[in-house]
Amino acid sequence: MTTFYARRRLSIVAALTALIASVGLFNGPTASAALPTPVSGATARSYLAALPVAAEDRTGYNRDLFPHWITISGTCNTRETVLKRDGQNVVTDSSCYATSGSWYSPYDGATWYAASDVDIDHLVPLAEAWDSGADSWTTSRRQAFANDLTRPQLLAVTDDVNQAKGDKDPAEWMPSRTAYHCVYVRAWVQVKYYYGLSVDSAEKSALQSRLANCA
Repeated sequence: MTTFYARRRLSIVAALTALIASVGLFNGPTASAALPTPVSGATARSYLAALPVAAEDRTGYNRDLFPHWITISGTCNTRETVLKRDGQNVVTDSSCYATSGSWYSPYDGATWYAASDVDIDHLVPLAEAWDSGADSWTTSRRQAFANDLTRPQLLAVTDDVNQAKGDKDPAEWMPSRTAYHCVYVRAWVQVKYYYGLSVDSAEKSALQSRLANCA
């Protein structure tokens, strides 16, 4: 009889623990997927050769034309999903807000311990995408681009570094951390190729130069 009640108590505790976890009231460090790896240098060079070259046109651009930070799972939107994916020992509350953890910014090599110090960068900026062909897309395709977790398009970086980058392309801006340059340009070309976006002449020249020695 004692064994029966002990087992019953354990069963009840297990059920309550599962219920609490399912509604987000108990949030330990989250397990997360890895940041997508960009294509190789050789593949990026072949992709770049295939990209159309065209002058940029920002006529009609508005950031709101790219619906972003949509719900991904449960209460978690795109930003929160990337914070969990890119961070270490990230703890979230019931609203999926990151209450603790650490984030390493590959652009400048800084590590941050508050989610408020981190931005989620669109590696190919939304305005750059608009200038390069996204002006002709449907809203649903622009939404997919702005929330793409499959390509190496979104990553957690130092907030003021992201703001300094703004909408600049690799002819105008590169991460201060030179060790990341090859990864950055490989990812840039991969995203542009996947979405059928163009490059301008200065951008293509800068990408060719950076990719020349990338494995």
